Amino acid sequence: MITRKRPVAAVCALLAAFTAGLAFPAGAAAGEPTDRNAPKVDLVLDVSGSMRARDIDGQSRMAAAKQAFNEVLDATPEEVELGIRTLGADYPGDDRKRGCKDTAQLYPVGPLDRTEAKAAVATLAPTGWTPIGPALLKAADDLDGGDGSKRIVLISDGEDTCAPLDPCEVAREISAKGIGLTIDTLGLVPTAKMSRQLSCIAEATGGSYTSVEHQDELTDRVNQLVDRAADPVVTPVPVEGAAECAGAPALKSGLYTDREEFGQPRWYRVDVLPGQELRASVSVAADRAVNPGYGVLLRAVTVHGREIVRGEAAGHGRTDVISTGLRYPEPERDDADSDKPAAETVCLAVTHSFSAASGVKTTPGLPLELTVDVVDGPSRAGDVASFGLGRGWWLLGALILGGFLAGLVWGWLSRWRVAVWRTN
Repeated sequence: MITRKRPVAAVCALLAAFTAGLAFPAGAAAGEPTDRNAPKVDLVLDVSGSMRARDIDGQSRMAAAKQAFNEVLDATPEEVELGIRTLGADYPGDDRKRGCKDTAQLYPVGPLDRTEAKAAVATLAPTGWTPIGPALLKAADDLDGGDGSKRIVLISDGEDTCAPLDPCEVAREISAKGIGLTIDTLGLVPTAKMSRQLSCIAEATGGSYTSVEHQDELTDRVNQLVDRAADPVVTPVPVEGAAECAGAPALKSGLYTDREEFGQPRWYRVDVLPGQELRASVSVAADRAVNPGYGVLLRAVTVHGREIVRGEAAGHGRTDVISTGLRYPEPERDDADSDKPAAETVCLAVTHSFSAASGVKTTPGLPLELTVDVVDGPSRAGDVASFGLGRGWWLLGALILGGFLAGLVWGWLSRWRVAVWRTN
């Protein structure tokens, strides 16, 4: 009896497996996009009472925004998960406490049903307050999770009306979390004060600010930002630099993000094998008001404190981001050096001279991005460091010699002409 039941059990198992295969399709094949790495965009629209103003191509700001949204929804790439959040869309009263909580998810972030999303947008009518700060906090939660790019696109026609929750400070807090979220802002017929606030929000997360006064400008810009979310991006890895080289974190090739306090250097360590070249660059952003006149210094130093090479840059208030870089080739090892360690540890020190303006918070520190790339060095690593010119010093020498000879010939011709003129 036992031997007869085994074939029956095997057949039942096969039938069960076949049925399960029909009921639960196989997961995505390797390389196919998944929900975890899908790019996500949350469109945050101001629906406050001021959106009734009719100053965009003869129509109201709300009508222009609706038309732009409909065109953007039609053009959204299939791989982008898109959501829509509103602020000031529901509460029309004068209670500030209630008005500053007026933000809601109109369409959840996820695979886009264009018909459903358009129907939701069609129901909007200008209503209440402008709680930009609370809306940004909620939008960051809407995009929580996953490894793909995350982008908030904020469209507003006025500054926040819910201080002291400063939306610029909210954007800095979002940036400090290191979740790779970018906020882009668009100002509809903006005032100078509104432009400053929306610019500050965007700059705090590495986003962009755009002033909009026509409906086609709004459509084109939102389309560009949604399409940009679908582009492959590299998310910086959060790292915490040390106050000295001895305790610095060891980095490999990649993109890193950190925050550097005012007047305090940050140290990192990179191992470079013989025949390899270290290429490093750093960017420091002023995400708050700073005094004019500042600089950034990136140094490569040995573990014994000897400086190898440096890169530096200076600014005078015309830009909010300042960058510099350096290269260091590790020469090939001779047989006589076989007793030395296999790799040289290079310490990277980042120092900036930004100073906070009066009354501005100094914590957290300024955001910095550090790029580290360790590649195979040139065939003759020593040539790269020759006068900072590499093999180009041959060309420089030839130009100097040519200029010297040309000067001699020109001087001789000039003296000859003067002599002839005197004789005649």
